[in-house]
Amino acid sequence: MPLDAQSLLQAIKEAKEKAGKRKFVQSIELIINLRDVDPKKSEDRFQEIVGLPSPPGKGNKVCVIATGEMALKAKRAGADLVIEKSELEAVAGDKKRQKELARTYDFFIAEAPLMPIIGRTLGATLGPKGKMPTPVHPTADIKGQIEARRKTVLVKLRGQPVLQCRVGDEKMSDEEIAENVQATMRRVEGRLKRGIRNIRSVYLKATMGPPVKVQV
Repeated sequence: MPLDAQSLLQAIKEAKEKAGKRKFVQSIELIINLRDVDPKKSEDRFQEIVGLPSPPGKGNKVCVIATGEMALKAKRAGADLVIEKSELEAVAGDKKRQKELARTYDFFIAEAPLMPIIGRTLGATLGPKGKMPTPVHPTADIKGQIEARRKTVLVKLRGQPVLQCRVGDEKMSDEEIAENVQATMRRVEGRLKRGIRNIRSVYLKATMGPPVKVQV
């Protein structure tokens, strides 16, 4: 069940206005408060990658972990960072660097044969954040994989009955942001046991602005 279109557009407009002008492009965040959901139970926790109809201008940051030909193709395809096997082994004992990687990059893609090494070196850092790399075959279309992730958002339910994710930025049109919100809501409803009945409230906010309620 989609959100009321007029209420959603009004909330987007209000969220932008209340944020005020800043010296940087503010993100627009979607906040979904849930009810009758217990994140402490494994059956209630989930993680979804949602494809957005209108990706934000700067997109997601993608890190590719690969060797040889795939590493070269990833660099040519514009990956934000490419880590090769030798570099991966160097990161193994550097906890500060591991945390920096987890904080900086939204998605990780890895050449499948490297996954055992990645599990040993980065698993403890990326796993809890839901950012373990997606393994791909050495001959996969890495350019397509990177482009797909630039247009997606990660929605995950972990410690609290609240979902929050970026659905746009203030430079996007209200209509584009609304499409992204509706796409995310549809995916979330599909993962909840009782669908819309598990949703208590929905808010939108800009980076520096207050939350604005959306009619559910």
